[in-house]
Amino acid sequence: MAAKDDPIIIKKYANRRLYNTGTSTYVTLEDLAEMVKKGEEFTVQDAKTGDDITHPVLTQIIFELENKDGQNMLPIPFLRQLIAFYGDQMQMIVPSFLEQSMIAFSKEQERFREQMKGAIGKSPLDVMKMATPMKALEEQTRRNMEMFQNAMRLFTPFPPVGSAPAATPAEPARKEVPEKPDDLQQLKDQIAAMQRKLDTMS
Repeated sequence: MAAKDDPIIIKKYANRRLYNTGTSTYVTLEDLAEMVKKGEEFTVQDAKTGDDITHPVLTQIIFELENKDGQNMLPIPFLRQLIAFYGDQMQMIVPSFLEQSMIAFSKEQERFREQMKGAIGKSPLDVMKMATPMKALEEQTRRNMEMFQNAMRLFTPFPPVGSAPAATPAEPARKEVPEKPDDLQQLKDQIAAMQRKLDTMS
């Protein structure tokens, strides 16, 4: 029997039906979306293989929500940029950047809501105050972009291919040497340092 704090197991069958093992009832994608909003943790498993398919199911929920009238949250430029990162060398740090950005935004959302609520139903002059939370949001976005750019610089500490460091007058230009076996470990260490820096910035 699962512990109280363990994620609820949702089983997905071949007929695409979803079964909540916690409530012993069949559920829909809308039900799962409500569980997410309530902060209920769950994992989705393939009923036949036992594979964790939480990621594709959550992606499917977003797809369904985005196709509802008036529900669009992902602007086209963002979607284009996100697609462009697939297969790019920066792909591995995009998830961390998006996760940290959403965590930071979640921490600020209650303050945004209170400010927006206070500006609604007032005079036109008071409505101008609605710009305040928007400015705060823009500032948060700017900080997130700075964090991402810092991460990019940390991730690409090497000069572009084909460029060599200029020789100083004190010493002649060095001949190119093959990459050493420990270069990969050095890169891994730098990626780990980048992750620690992202955690600190958040």
